[in-house]
Amino acid sequence: MKTPLMKKSLMKTPRMETPPVQNPPLQVLATLPALRLIEKLRAKHGDLLFHQSGGCCDGSSPMCYPVGDFIVGDRDVQLGEIGGAPFYISPSQFEYWKHTQLIIDVVPGRGGMFSLENGEGLRFLVRSRLFAPDEYAMLETVGKV
Repeated sequence: MKTPLMKKSLMKTPRMETPPVQNPPLQVLATLPALRLIEKLRAKHGDLLFHQSGGCCDGSSPMCYPVGDFIVGDRDVQLGEIGGAPFYISPSQFEYWKHTQLIIDVVPGRGGMFSLENGEGLRFLVRSRLFAPDEYAMLETVGKV
């Protein structure tokens, strides 16, 4: 004879399937040579931050500053971090670049006038790729664009 307790233990619990967690793509990342230069600059100058302004003086070069030497604007967008340094972009540049993943690289040359890599024989450079439609949709879902 089955008791109510036995009936309960014989009943199968419905299995709940959960969709796999998908992370949105990074909006900014850095190449290995860029990460090496970031570490070198951090050893010399302490904590760093990057800002992509698209301003007049250094064109669209990403600028690297010691934390505290550059005031981030209230409307600037933090895209992420590269090498442990926050990476910000101005609102107007974000509107232009929001469909792309920024890839920070280095090339031989002279860095931006106010950027810390000036004098290192290398300069930071932005490369980019367009997000695939599903990637952009993920960014929209999580409120990143």
